[in-house]
Amino acid sequence: VQLQASGGGLVQTGGSLNLTCVASGRTGITNIIAWFRQAPGKEREFVAAIRWSDGELLYKDFAKGRFTISRDSPKNTVLLEMNSLKSEDTARYYCAATHLGHITRNGAHYGYWGQGTLVTVSS
Repeated sequence: VQLQASGGGLVQTGGSLNLTCVASGRTGITNIIAWFRQAPGKEREFVAAIRWSDGELLYKDFAKGRFTISRDSPKNTVLLEMNSLKSEDTARYYCAATHLGHITRNGAHYGYWGQGTLVTVSS
C-alpha cells in the first residue's frame, strides 16, 4: 500500500488548508486511514481517522470543530479540511493506514505511512 499526502503550504493564522491522501496498491487490506502530525522538536500526534467501510470518525480534541476528515472511497482518497488554523498547527502532516478494524490513535498500529506534507501557519 502506498500513501501520497499533498496539500500542505504556508497559510496565515485563521486560514484554511485542505490536505489530501491518496492510497494506491493493495488498498483492500486497509480499513482505516488516519492523519498524524509532527511539529519540530515534538512527538508525533494523532489528528483524526476514518474507517473506509462506514465512515466512522475519530478526532483528537484539538481538531474537533476545526478539522474535518472525509473519504472518497471510489478514488481511494481521504481529505482533511483544516480551518481556523493556529500557529501551533504548524507541523508535517502524515497519512497512515492500518488493516485493523477499529480506529486507534496509536501510531504503532499503522503499518503504512505516506511521506508527509508540511503545513506552516504564520502569525
